[in-house]
Amino acid sequence: ELKEIVFIIQSQSNSFHSKRAEDLKRDILKQAADLGKVLPTVLLIHEMDGHEGAWTILPLMRDFSVTYGRNSSWIFFCEEDTRIQVVKLLETLGRFDGSKEWFLGKALYDEESTIIHHYAFAENPTVFKFPDFAAGWALSIPLVNKLAKKLKSEPLKSDFTIDLKHEIALYIWQKGEGPHLTPVPEFCTDDVNSYKVDHCATTFSNFLPLCGEPVKKEDVFVAVKTCRKFHGDRIPVVKQTWEREAALIEYYSDYADISIPTIDLGVPNTDRGHCGKTFAILERFLNHSSPRTPWLVIVDDDTLISIFRLRKLLSCYDPNEPVFLGERYGYGLGTGGYSYITGGGGMVFSRIAVQKLLASKCRCYSTDAPDDMVLGMCFSGLGIPITHSPLFHQARPMDYPKGYLSHQTPVSFHKHWNIDPVKVYFTWLAPSTEESLNGKKVGYNREDL
Repeated sequence: ELKEIVFIIQSQSNSFHSKRAEDLKRDILKQAADLGKVLPTVLLIHEMDGHEGAWTILPLMRDFSVTYGRNSSWIFFCEEDTRIQVVKLLETLGRFDGSKEWFLGKALYDEESTIIHHYAFAENPTVFKFPDFAAGWALSIPLVNKLAKKLKSEPLKSDFTIDLKHEIALYIWQKGEGPHLTPVPEFCTDDVNSYKVDHCATTFSNFLPLCGEPVKKEDVFVAVKTCRKFHGDRIPVVKQTWEREAALIEYYSDYADISIPTIDLGVPNTDRGHCGKTFAILERFLNHSSPRTPWLVIVDDDTLISIFRLRKLLSCYDPNEPVFLGERYGYGLGTGGYSYITGGGGMVFSRIAVQKLLASKCRCYSTDAPDDMVLGMCFSGLGIPITHSPLFHQARPMDYPKGYLSHQTPVSFHKHWNIDPVKVYFTWLAPSTEESLNGKKVGYNREDL
C-alpha cells in the first residue's frame, strides 16, 4: 500500500532548493490523490529540526524506527530532482518481501580504489556496490529498525562525512554481516524525456539548472589561491584553460610576481591549512571589489572550473540571501559537529554571506587551520546553512564512478595528480566539447580519461 511508504526528500533550506523539494512533494501527493489512495508521508530533510547532520540520514534512523516502525513497510529516499512514477514504484517495491531486510537502489561502484573512499576494497573495488542517490533508494522497515538498534548501542563516530552514499552502504554492509545493496533496474537516472524510461519507476532531471539568464561575467569575482612554488606549473594551466571565462580574477600568493600577476596578501604560505590566506581574501573582496559584484568564488590553483557553467547555476540563487555553495562534507555530525564546503572543488559566497561572516567575531584559530572547515564552523555558528551542489568535485573525474558522472554537467574538478589537467578541462568543463586551443580544434572523448 502507498500509505506504507515514507518518502524522504534530500532537501535544503536555501530558497531555490526548498522550492524544488516542495514541488516534488506536491507531485508525489497529487499522484497518490489521483490514484484514490491514502496519502503517503512525504518528509523534507531540511525541516527535520534538531539535526545539523540530518542530511547524513543515519542520525535519523532512530526517529524513523520509533515513528514509522509499526505501520510502514519502506522508507524511500530521493533527491529534489528525482522524478517518481508512483504506480511503478509501488509495483517495484511490491516484488520484495517487506518483512525482510532490504537495501535497494541503482548500483554504483568504483572502477579503481580512490582516495575519496579511503582506498576501500583496494584489491577489487568493483565488488562493493553503493546506491546512486539520484535514482532514489529504499530501506525496508526491518532494516531501519536494525540500524536504529545498532546506532543506539554504537553511536556514530565523530569523524568525516565525505561521500555519503558510499559511507551509508558501508555502514549497512557491516563488514559483510549486513545486507548488500540489491540493484533495482527500475531505479533509473535517465532523463524523463529519454526513450529508455518506459520501465523506470524513477528518473532524474540531469541538466545544469538555469533560472533565467546566466549571471553576468562581471557579477562573479574569482580569487585563485596560489603560492610561489606553484607559479611555474599550476598557474599556466589556469591561463590555458578557464581564465578566459572570468572577467574579474586575481591570483593571491605569498610572493608578488608581476608576470602573472599575483598579489602578496602578506600571509606566509603554510604546508597545512590556508585559513589566514582565505580570510585575507574575504576581507579584500569586501573592501576592495565593487560593491555591485554579488558573487565571490575562491578556488585553489589546481582547481579546474567552468565559470561559464557556474554563471548558469548562479542564476538560480538569490544574491540577497547569505549563500555559501559548493560540495558539502561533514565533520563530527553524529555528535553535534558541522557541515562545510570542501575547498578544492571551489567555494562560492554571496556578498551578504561574506558581510555576515566578517561582521561576526568568528576567525581562524591559527593561520594554518583548514580554511574550509573553519568557514563551516563559522557559518554553522551564525545559523547560515551551507548549500550543497553535486556539480562541484573535490577530486578528479576518474575518482568518481562513471555511472555517477553520466547524469551530471560538472562545474569543477580538483587536483592535477597523474592526469593531463588541460585535457581534463577540455573534456569535461569547456563551454563546448570542441574548443580552440593554441589555434587548433581539440575534442576529447571522456572514456579516454
